[in-house]
Amino acid sequence: MSAAAQHRRPARSRIARKLAAVGLGATVLALPVIGATSASAATTTTVTATSLGYSNTLDGWIRASLQVMAQHGIPGSYNGIYRNVIRESSGNPYAINNWDSNALAGTPSKGLLQVIDPTFAAYHVSGTSYDPYDPVANITAACNYAAQRYGSIDNVWGAY
Repeated sequence: MSAAAQHRRPARSRIARKLAAVGLGATVLALPVIGATSASAATTTTVTATSLGYSNTLDGWIRASLQVMAQHGIPGSYNGIYRNVIRESSGNPYAINNWDSNALAGTPSKGLLQVIDPTFAAYHVSGTSYDPYDPVANITAACNYAAQRYGSIDNVWGAY
């Protein structure tokens, strides 16, 4: 049979097949979302000082962080955390450094222990908030970082 006599599919058939394949892929990806209920989708809880029975103060944030740290094998003491918090933020969970080299590079240090976003994300501890201004999350992530880098937050005596 000559090439002119052979059956050729129209171009739109190829496009239609591709669209169908893409649509099927999107459907398969959406199935778990469609099947999820609000109860099953919201099973994670975020640890806070008050949810652990501590006051919503610097003392409570440190004690809650120490409890989470103990559950995750992260070393540190109340005194080591307190000393570093006072030096870094004076106890202000919303402190932000907009003037140092990190800030000039576009990633200012934030929170009680002045952690930059990439460090917070890398050393975030599960069960805590993903908000770097959250006191328990900030302390716990910073202590996790200090443990990996210096052995413990207790070994940190200056900017880290």
